[in-house]
Amino acid sequence: MSRLKKGSILAALIVASVGGFEGVSQYAYRDPVGIPTICFGETRGVKMGDYKSLAECKDMLSSRVIEFSVGVEKCLIAPERVPDKMFAAQVSLAYNIGVGAFCGSTLVKKTNAGDLRGACDEFPRWNRAGGVVLPGLTKRRAVERDMCLAGVADRKVTL
Repeated sequence: MSRLKKGSILAALIVASVGGFEGVSQYAYRDPVGIPTICFGETRGVKMGDYKSLAECKDMLSSRVIEFSVGVEKCLIAPERVPDKMFAAQVSLAYNIGVGAFCGSTLVKKTNAGDLRGACDEFPRWNRAGGVVLPGLTKRRAVERDMCLAGVADRKVTL
């Protein structure tokens, strides 16, 4: 069970964050590395020529954010002790890079070790797609890092 509940303030924060970063396209397009993408950055099962209504895109985003939050929680030793804004930033990152990459990251290792500030400082490292630094990802990671740091003390905590 995810700590996110559909319609909760935390879910709304993550949906707004991801939706704002991803933007919306009702028609399938190729992302910067050539992957067919639709709606708010959705790649699962997308084929060029696909179309979704705005309502379908919003429903898809809400559902997928819940799925990604469950994936993030599985990587963390004590997800319920991670501050909400830090968790929101982590779900946003995982939505963009995938749960597998997120779970294997130094960011997760630092979170699980209680080095929350150190974990937040890992966000800027994830600014590449296909090995190329993308200005949009650099900006996104800076905002996610700031969200992560909001309310996180500069110290280790016991998770």
